[in-house]
Amino acid sequence: MQGFVATGLIGISLGAQYALLALGFTLIFGILGVVNFAHGGFYVLGGYLAYSLVTYLGVPYGLAVVGAALGTTALGYLFERFVLDRLIDDHLATLMLTLGLYMMMSSGILVMFGPQSPSFSFPLTGVIRGGGFYLPIENLVVLGVCVVAILSVYGLIYHTDFGRALRALADDRAVATAQGLRPTVLFPAAFALATGLAGLTGALVTPILSLAPHIGDPVLATSFLIVILGGLGSVGGATVAAFLVGMVEAFSAVYLGGSKGALALFVLVLIMLVVKPSGLFGHQLRGA
Repeated sequence: MQGFVATGLIGISLGAQYALLALGFTLIFGILGVVNFAHGGFYVLGGYLAYSLVTYLGVPYGLAVVGAALGTTALGYLFERFVLDRLIDDHLATLMLTLGLYMMMSSGILVMFGPQSPSFSFPLTGVIRGGGFYLPIENLVVLGVCVVAILSVYGLIYHTDFGRALRALADDRAVATAQGLRPTVLFPAAFALATGLAGLTGALVTPILSLAPHIGDPVLATSFLIVILGGLGSVGGATVAAFLVGMVEAFSAVYLGGSKGALALFVLVLIMLVVKPSGLFGHQLRGA
């Protein structure tokens, strides 16, 4: 029973991490209509920015995480504003641009830091035990930060004028623009928010898991899978799907093994696509 509870807690922690990643991915698609193939790259960049700030400048880890999130936010804003926005309605062009950006980031990191994983560890270690469960302290800290970030994103999207403007653009861009909303101002802000979330996740998670130039590939695949499962463009669907994927991954890894766990996850997605092709909370058509 203790192992079952502990596995469930790990699954919740994984789900919170995945939710941060998937929220950014689905925000970009839902608002801009862009499939961001550079999303995993911003995750990796966030990890390396935090590592660099801690290792080379001696910045405390907490401030390094904030710095990494701000750095990826700024890069995302500049990329959307000066590169992506020029071809925002050309889906093939935006796909190639984001893929090219990911390759540039991965290659740049590889040249600067080399192919080996640097020594980057979480500053807090240990295990909390009690009540029939145990949980590593680092996972608990990451879970707390992720939950706060997720709730902040929901508050921003659903309880501010900025969020209402973004949702209006996602529902019907032409009508929202006619009402005075400016996509050239809001689109870069939305992209920056999404890339900041990816960078924040990378800075939080890579000290626990691993940090290497090409770890963005599985991150992108997982984010894409979660967004498909939850429904393209659905913020709520992405959050629910992220926690579902986290639980499935945790339990299947413990009770089925790594390869069988991955197979169970893909079977789950295939069943969902057969039963409900639009995903858990997806819509058949985008209005933007």
